[in-house]
Amino acid sequence: MDFVLALHSHLPYVLHHGRWPHGSDWLCEAAIDTYLPLLASLRGLAADGVSAPVTIGFTPVLANQLAAPAFAAELEAYFDQRLTACDEAVASFEGTQDEHLIPLTGYWRDRLQGLRALFRSVNGDLVAPFRALEESGHIEIIGGAATHGFLPLLGRDESVRLQLILGRAEHERLFGRAPAGCWLPECAYRARGPWGPLPRAPAATDRPGTEEFVAEAGFRYFFTDAHLAAAGMPLSAYDEIPMGVERFDLHGRARTGAPFVGAIEHSPYQAYRLRSRRGRAAVAALVRDPVASLQVWSRHAGYPGDGTYLEFHKIRWPGGLKLWRVTGDGVDLGEKQPYDPAAARSRTADHATHFVQLLRRIALTESVARGGDVVVSPFDTELFGHWWFEGPDFLSEVYRRFTTTSEVRPATASMHLRDRTPATTLELAAGSWGANGDYSMWLNEETAWTWERLWPLENAFWDAAPAALAVAGARLILAQAARELLVAQASDWQFIISTGEVADYAIRRFNLHCDDAERLLAMLARGDLESGAALTEELRQRDDLFPDILPHIEAALASPRPRRARRAHRARAKR
Repeated sequence: MDFVLALHSHLPYVLHHGRWPHGSDWLCEAAIDTYLPLLASLRGLAADGVSAPVTIGFTPVLANQLAAPAFAAELEAYFDQRLTACDEAVASFEGTQDEHLIPLTGYWRDRLQGLRALFRSVNGDLVAPFRALEESGHIEIIGGAATHGFLPLLGRDESVRLQLILGRAEHERLFGRAPAGCWLPECAYRARGPWGPLPRAPAATDRPGTEEFVAEAGFRYFFTDAHLAAAGMPLSAYDEIPMGVERFDLHGRARTGAPFVGAIEHSPYQAYRLRSRRGRAAVAALVRDPVASLQVWSRHAGYPGDGTYLEFHKIRWPGGLKLWRVTGDGVDLGEKQPYDPAAARSRTADHATHFVQLLRRIALTESVARGGDVVVSPFDTELFGHWWFEGPDFLSEVYRRFTTTSEVRPATASMHLRDRTPATTLELAAGSWGANGDYSMWLNEETAWTWERLWPLENAFWDAAPAALAVAGARLILAQAARELLVAQASDWQFIISTGEVADYAIRRFNLHCDDAERLLAMLARGDLESGAALTEELRQRDDLFPDILPHIEAALASPRPRRARRAHRARAKR
């Protein structure tokens, strides 16, 4: 049986939108906590001759930022800030009851200096070393939608096409090859059929399914959650473990004895074929395993909650240093004990051994019982290092232990699909990997207004595009309007609003980009190209991404166009 680890890396566009707490510091924190440590782990495995065929994706909006010179400058400043925090902590702890924490500040200083040296060794460009790992055959890098727009809720087919066509082209520009796989934003899917998510939505009687757009853009596979394939119950990537789901201890024994619940019609341990109704080549869907995945991401039922590991929530201010360990389930933050890096590293080895044993157990059971041939474990990349500090060390230890079993082969998604072509055609249900397994994390009472603003803006953009593309002085204005629309479409804004954390930031960012897209489109409508050019230059200094966007706008318009959604809306309004 194959094991496919899929990592999904994404952050919205934050460069040139302030620093703390949700500007470039957000991006820099992810780089220091996750991307640099993961790069170090993958390089270490490659240097030791250990096969670690990770499948990793970087959304185009994230990759654009990681390759930008402005990011390199921001990260250098962030390193300075964190190192200064180490010095300030030492001075603060001396002669106090916290003096025992001083050695930990030295640990952080050494770690930060090592990560800074790694960053400088790749010339401040985090895209290039991952690209090099793929070119040397160590990993596979997959693509995704340009700004991680929630595809099933976008109002125009052209918008879905642009997200995917542009996303694939940007991936090829930055990583040097066309991606075979696509990470669907939020693993969200809808089948072909009527569309009208809200009473005021521009309803359509028939719109293509997600897999049709994916195939049209040139991708060959994507990942889906188990409940969309009727291979298990909804299991949110953002929620904790539901009742009744099987847990395993370090000896591979079930903790509760309760089986995985939910009506399982298809095995999650095989890939499926999804054939486009327009006759295009079949797209494959790889299904998230509902058992092994829990062990890795669940704080309460999995490895990250082990008392030895670094506590995420207790932070020293100012400076942001984390100096304490989880200690135990339910332990109050004030009772957390000091972190021991050596003990934590040793614990990752124990958990890696258990995880490989669990995969072996699944392989021996599923391959016989239901013909299973793959365990797919997709995660947000930021789980490893940011949320679970020891995560990159755990992954390194896991791949080093695959040499001890012949029942499980680590593989990239493309390796698996090449060697074991899906034989069964499957029809997916609508949903996502969000809370409740549906669209409710992105479409609810708190976020409905965002869609009611986006849909008319989409119509205005695509109605203006053909004429603007035909006028030389209007093309750059249209390009910047597209950038603003794409950033506004990011699923992050609705997600942040729904969680209730820093909702004001998400609202401000969403409205900012909608406002600017509307201003540019209004100038195009008036024929005020001089003012439009001036505003375009101003906004390009702030939102500078997707440099070759115009040909892909043209491609999105040139694709087969279904009945215009707004016509159905107008007909209904007349009734």
